[in-house]
Amino acid sequence: MNLKTFIRDIPDFPTQGVVFRDITPLLSDPEAIKYTEEALLDLLGEVKIDKVVGMESRGFFFAPMLASRLNAGFVPVRKPGKLPYKTIRQDYDLEYGTDALEIHADAIIEGDRVLVHDDVLATGGTANATCKLIEKIGGEIIQCNFLLELDFLNGKDRLMEYEVKSLLHF
Repeated sequence: MNLKTFIRDIPDFPTQGVVFRDITPLLSDPEAIKYTEEALLDLLGEVKIDKVVGMESRGFFFAPMLASRLNAGFVPVRKPGKLPYKTIRQDYDLEYGTDALEIHADAIIEGDRVLVHDDVLATGGTANATCKLIEKIGGEIIQCNFLLELDFLNGKDRLMEYEVKSLLHF
């Protein structure tokens, strides 16, 4: 199955000059969802995973499915103020300014083997901040995997200490 046929280009979204890669056509097709889930699992191989961490918000589409298939827990990483329990925070730089992510302080147990998943790897800022959060609370990052990677933004460069795999490259 050619998954790229399920990715819609939206010019000038969210701002002028940006081509947004819309995955909602893929999400509306049950066969494409099944194929994507299997392909993401294939990127991982036969490695034991204890937790799958998904980043807000589109990382929440496939991360829980992967966790279920891997017999692992799912852990959400969210923007500040969205998680109800005690959190750990990681600030990160944007092109203009900063942002932050949070994880529940008890979401990862020391030594947990973690798969980090998001839909898109762009600049790598969100994924890098997520990895730092996981490591702060004792997790071992086994792989960062993505549905698609925007190669021209060089996000992989910010994740050089981790194994990074993506299904699609643009």
